[in-house]
Amino acid sequence: MSYYYDSLSKTTPTQLGCKITEIMRDNKKSHQELIILCIGSDRSTGDSLGPIIGYKLKKTSMSGYYVYGDLEHPVHAGNLSAYIAHIKKSFYNPYIIAIDASLGRKDHVGLITLGTGPVRPGMGVKKKLPEVGDLHITGIVNTSTNTNHLVLQTTRLSTIMQLADTIFLALNHTLILEYDSNDDFYKLQSPEKLYLQNLTSLYC
Repeated sequence: MSYYYDSLSKTTPTQLGCKITEIMRDNKKSHQELIILCIGSDRSTGDSLGPIIGYKLKKTSMSGYYVYGDLEHPVHAGNLSAYIAHIKKSFYNPYIIAIDASLGRKDHVGLITLGTGPVRPGMGVKKKLPEVGDLHITGIVNTSTNTNHLVLQTTRLSTIMQLADTIFLALNHTLILEYDSNDDFYKLQSPEKLYLQNLTSLYC
């Protein structure tokens, strides 16, 4: 089942964060390490959503999860298989949140999709790449046409940043609520935690 969220809505970070938390609490085992796999390339504006989110996540002081894919070390079509192999070798049955850009209908541009199961990278440009993830988040960055490679190259950066900011805030929401009892960092952030808990009572 997939859920759609408008990246322009001020309530989306909280609503999306609540749904991610709900799905994780229903499906993620307590022993599973959490990995956020941000897929995309920094060399194409439309494909840069994943690396930008990975960059933002790596800049935070939070812990309790691992991030693969950012602006300096992107996870893209050319190395995705190698990263998946590395993750399987380094972790025992981790819980993976996979993030990627996608193309869709004109009226869906700017929407965020959330679903259980793996993401299927490369579909928009007709590339056969390995599916990955227990939970996937995609941002619809532009319309799907017969020239999707060109569409990705000409995607507006403002659309990418709006989607990236919203998804990043949603993941922050999830991580703070999910791991606040496991790290002293969150104890120092009690106003933020209380704020998020108040929002959760309103929207979740």
